Amino acid sequence: MLGTGGSMMSGQYEGDHLDFRDAAFHGPVFAKVEQYARQPAPTALAALPARVAAFTGRIEELRCLLDVLAPSGVSDAGPAVASVAVSGLGGVGKTTLAVTAVHEACSRGWFPGGVLVVDLHGHEDDPTTAGQALETLLRALGTPADQIPVSLDERGALYRSELARRAEEDGAVLVLADNASTVQQVRPLLPGDTRHRLLVTSREVLPQLGGRLLTLRALTPQEAVVLLDRALHAADPSDARIAQAPGPAAQLASCCGYLPLALQIAAALLMMDGGKPVHELVRELSVTGRRLVQLDDGERSVRAAFDLSYRRLPSEQAYLLRLLALAPGPEASTEMVMALSGTDTEPMGALEGLVRHRLLERGNGRDQWRLHDLVRAYGAAAGPADEAREVRRRVLEFYIRVGGEAAGRLRWRSGGQKPTRFADPARALTWLDRECDGLLTAVQWVSEAEHSWSAVSLNRALGPYLSWRRYFEAWITVARAARQAARGNADRSAEADALTDLGSALRQAGRRTEAIDAHTAACTLFEQGDDLPGLAMARNALGIALQEAGRLLESVEVHTSNTRLFRSLMDDWGEGLAWTNLGGALRNLRRAAEAADAHQRACVLLQTAGDRHTAASAQGNLARCLLDVDRPSEAIAMYRQALATHTEFNDWYGAGIALAGLALAYENTQDHAQAQDHWSRAAEVFTRANAYQDAAAAARSAATEASGPQR
Repeated sequence: MLGTGGSMMSGQYEGDHLDFRDAAFHGPVFAKVEQYARQPAPTALAALPARVAAFTGRIEELRCLLDVLAPSGVSDAGPAVASVAVSGLGGVGKTTLAVTAVHEACSRGWFPGGVLVVDLHGHEDDPTTAGQALETLLRALGTPADQIPVSLDERGALYRSELARRAEEDGAVLVLADNASTVQQVRPLLPGDTRHRLLVTSREVLPQLGGRLLTLRALTPQEAVVLLDRALHAADPSDARIAQAPGPAAQLASCCGYLPLALQIAAALLMMDGGKPVHELVRELSVTGRRLVQLDDGERSVRAAFDLSYRRLPSEQAYLLRLLALAPGPEASTEMVMALSGTDTEPMGALEGLVRHRLLERGNGRDQWRLHDLVRAYGAAAGPADEAREVRRRVLEFYIRVGGEAAGRLRWRSGGQKPTRFADPARALTWLDRECDGLLTAVQWVSEAEHSWSAVSLNRALGPYLSWRRYFEAWITVARAARQAARGNADRSAEADALTDLGSALRQAGRRTEAIDAHTAACTLFEQGDDLPGLAMARNALGIALQEAGRLLESVEVHTSNTRLFRSLMDDWGEGLAWTNLGGALRNLRRAAEAADAHQRACVLLQTAGDRHTAASAQGNLARCLLDVDRPSEAIAMYRQALATHTEFNDWYGAGIALAGLALAYENTQDHAQAQDHWSRAAEVFTRANAYQDAAAAARSAATEASGPQR
């Protein structure tokens, strides 16, 4: 090396030295000499990391990998492929599975030529390029540094040639390319010789490689608990905290979303505090907003793992991820995604992009989308607070608008303006059932001051569905919020409507005294406002509550006067309701003939009004009266008509009532086989309707009938 004051006028390279003859120097000259001994370059063909001690589950996934890694003729998995790409969410255990599979393959003698490993750092700030990966692999194969070409194509050609030579001399080689982010990183690593295999792990789906694809998802709840237990045992064989606390252990696994990285971190947190009970860590992780902060053991962090994926997202996908994290249910339909974003265009490109990044999964249908619980927590914390408030406003407006159309289809009677969005009640119920979890979550929001504006409209939109599907506590919540909001706005009519709904929800939840108080208050408000139609409906609900409270004479009085009130209003439908409810009270007073006459009137009026569904309930009530007067054949025919209509409308509770009535009718005719069959079917349908007490009673009756012939 020349000093700062010198210059080399001439010189040439002659082997291992420079010739400075004829050079002129001005000032000191310094030189540095490095001497290298010529020797073969070392190889790294046994670079596979150690097995993970806590590895558990993944039986099918491991089998799939081994099928691909197996030499031709060993597996029955179809034509041999040169590569397999394992994709999944960050922290889901892709590398652990891959390492375990390679260890198993090597133990079977499938790769005598060795195993090459390269970390592509695909989601870090400076990912490994394909050229750098090839240089690493060529060095591992024993290629001297000064013989590695500069260009990517030349490196790839040399790499494939070296692998071919290795196959002839030593046998097949397996290449593990970990943490890839793009197909460009790994395509040049594909071996040319079909005896070799390339195993890739990535957070992205890489179909362009042309090999087998394997998607890795979270562990099952049972596997997650086993992982926790094995991790603690690996550190301390005497640590039995997981086995000794199965309930808290299951809760801990759930808090971790069954994600292996989160589970390993949770186990490490327990290891660091050997005296900490499992339930204490569960309590710390149960605060959703703090969960990702807690899942950090000083070296590993779930939030940091997600950061690597999130910061690679285009802005549209990042925004959509945050919106999806704020969706009210565990799954969001594409229609809901549009509501979240406030657009009329399906953002399919962004949704598919999130799927490719493995941050989003398809739900129970092609039109449904699901986030992992921890990704949801991450996304919800990633956006500003005003974004969350705006999203809730959009969701509530969406449910009020579309939920109101669905509920209107359930209430529609022939002769009225037919709703256009839903062709029939079954489709309306299908939509409502699909959105059910989101609806029940949104109902809780209306108790918050900033969303109270939506309470009255949401109660009107969802009340019929919540009643139909017997979600009484949710109905109580939204009806109470609606009453409070109406009262705050001095809207006495809306308050009376909300009180009527609240009373009905309380009654069906078994809280009859509170129900009577709510209905009485509603009647008072309607009378003060001179709202006779509203008063008639409120008195109808009050009469039902009085009947169920055992105040039968009062109930008869209310319903009798109500038949006259509805008739004065020329409301056939309302009068039909009054007659069938009067019939129920009369039957409980053992006035069977009068009850049957009331129910017969109700059937005619309701059918005239075009309400086939409510008419079916009246038919069931009439059938019960026919049984009371020992006319079982007519009762069976009536119950069958009611059952067909309830089934058509997807009214499972009504169908259960009809099936239970048929069972009673068959008991009356001593047909124990038919009675048992209908009690069993009633138990199934009541369960579907969330009427678990009715289901249990029907199941007991079925068991009793099963022993009937032996008695």
